[in-house]
Amino acid sequence: MKKIIYYILLCGIYANIITLSSCNGYLNEEPKGKKIPSTLVDYEAMLRYEYGGHRMNVMQALHLLNDRFVSTSSLGNYPLYKANYNWEEETDRTQWNNSDETTYYNGYEAIGLCNLVIDNALTAKEATDAERHLVYDYARVLRAMHYFQVVNYYADTYTSSTAESKLSVPLITSSDEGASYKQVSIQEIYDFMIKEVTESLSDLPDMGATILHPGKGAAYAFLARLYLQMQDYTNALSYAEKALTVNNQLYDWTVYYNENIGEIAKPDSYNATASPMGFTFIENYNYNHGATYYATRGESMPQHRGEEYETGDAFFLSNWKLRTASGDTYYYATTTGFFNYGGMRTVEMYFIKAECLARNNNIKGAMDILNEVRIKRILPAYYHPLTATTTAEAIGYIRQAKDNAMIMSIVPFGDARRYNAEGTYTKTLSKVVSGKTLTLSPTSHLWTMPFPLGAIENSGNGTITQNVSK
Repeated sequence: MKKIIYYILLCGIYANIITLSSCNGYLNEEPKGKKIPSTLVDYEAMLRYEYGGHRMNVMQALHLLNDRFVSTSSLGNYPLYKANYNWEEETDRTQWNNSDETTYYNGYEAIGLCNLVIDNALTAKEATDAERHLVYDYARVLRAMHYFQVVNYYADTYTSSTAESKLSVPLITSSDEGASYKQVSIQEIYDFMIKEVTESLSDLPDMGATILHPGKGAAYAFLARLYLQMQDYTNALSYAEKALTVNNQLYDWTVYYNENIGEIAKPDSYNATASPMGFTFIENYNYNHGATYYATRGESMPQHRGEEYETGDAFFLSNWKLRTASGDTYYYATTTGFFNYGGMRTVEMYFIKAECLARNNNIKGAMDILNEVRIKRILPAYYHPLTATTTAEAIGYIRQAKDNAMIMSIVPFGDARRYNAEGTYTKTLSKVVSGKTLTLSPTSHLWTMPFPLGAIENSGNGTITQNVSK
């Protein structure tokens, strides 16, 4: 595994970033006509490498949640898709996960890129110490974000009673080829992420040099997400509020809807409108792609999933339209461009703040925060402030709105696993397929994705143990 990542980095990063056109030499040998990274500018450029450093692909998690539509033909051709999408507990996913390794290798390619920057930034040429530490800390925060993705995909969710005994994912912190590594406990990987980000905060500006560089706002927001996943609602609230002091803007989807109503309201028209959720989206703290790294049409969703949105939800109406094609009826994506599925956004911080307030029995405060988000998303003809009388009712409203707003990201999957582990606000997923009711239990083993066979069989200078039986 380590060797695979090493060559991906050499052939990918250097070819695309600093004009090294072949991998016929090592870093301490400068081939004629080639450039070897030595200055801080060289290493900082690696953090702008979108293909290798900024993709956060969580496709199978989207399939399990039924957030991403999978066609009938794809279900027939890809057994792993079908096992997750139709909640087939009897299927051995560990045997089928030899053709869906993208999430794993995307994650560890990015981690390897960050390791390369971290290992060299502090000794890089032509820079001040302050400049070196800034690049070093950008890379540490970005690496922690990628670790969060893989640990919340391939390992069980964080639970304090089992975090020290359960295994998570390989913790690789060296860019050396063949470096040894350890598959650490869930507690160890969370401690590592917290340490990396909190130690970086003092050097970071509020916003990064570009939207690809995670600044202090992104770091605060990530810590809020991380502590929420650990069910530490005190720290989650604190960091969400700190993030909102850096940026608290919310995009007004009702305005977008009205500006594009001519195309949106056309019956049987599926022409795309421009996605506002790209690099300059006002809700961004930082930007990371989802499965792709180029401009594309958004992801479509199943019909039953679209029915979970509020009536008059301008975000939903602006991004999807019901369509029947090739025998399938589903909500077809109607926006195109770039989508910040993997980065940190302000809207998530509003939801985290709302949930933490609800858990502190400040139900009115929680609903006030939730309604600040909703008024930017629900068309005026349908909008009315929501109220709640119990914590459970408030969290139900917050969860539904958050799942809908953060769709196609790791967040709804991570939240579902957290609620499942807590056991108080669990939800059984249900749908009808060909007249048969299918369900996904909160206790199902399907909530943890299996490592790909390629990682198990080619584990490099370490070993990897599967975290799920099938």
